[in-house]
Amino acid sequence: MDAGGASPRAAISRWKFAAWRQYQHVLDKITPHVGRRWAGFAGVALVYALRVYFVEGFYIVSYGLGIYILNLLIGFLSPQVDPEIVDAEGPTLPTTASDEFRPFVRRLPEFKFWYSITKAFCIAFVMTFFSAFDVPVFWPILLFYWVVLFTLTMRKQISHMIKYKYLPFSSGKQRYDGKRAPPESTSLSDG
Repeated sequence: MDAGGASPRAAISRWKFAAWRQYQHVLDKITPHVGRRWAGFAGVALVYALRVYFVEGFYIVSYGLGIYILNLLIGFLSPQVDPEIVDAEGPTLPTTASDEFRPFVRRLPEFKFWYSITKAFCIAFVMTFFSAFDVPVFWPILLFYWVVLFTLTMRKQISHMIKYKYLPFSSGKQRYDGKRAPPESTSLSDG
């Protein structure tokens, strides 16, 4: 037994917990800084793209990354409750005032989307340092296949949005800032 009375396993466990808490603290601090987070992601994506471009390889890693990004994008654009499933249960009338208006709630929230896509690019970047992942492929075929897959998937997603009349973005929607409009004059003498 060591002088501190704690086993090495307990010390490692405490260190892992402290490191996890510090990591979670950093994530909590950057959560409200949307623009900075996405700028950081753009930097990570640029470094990855330059690495793949100059190495002239790892196209299969990039293809896998592209498929994963497409999966994340679908989750980001999809509502948490699929209206197709709700419609299958039959039409219902609102029973409370809160049932009348439901804001768009994503299946994959923006922060989790950012976190997952950034982590995916970091993992793909690390994979480019191992030759086992540099499988020789004809990259134009992979690119063409990914573009076709992206086009078909987005067409299906957009038709779903049109059919169920939802918009996953806040631009173009009416915003309420809590201020009331000035009352209009209702007197009869204005004539």
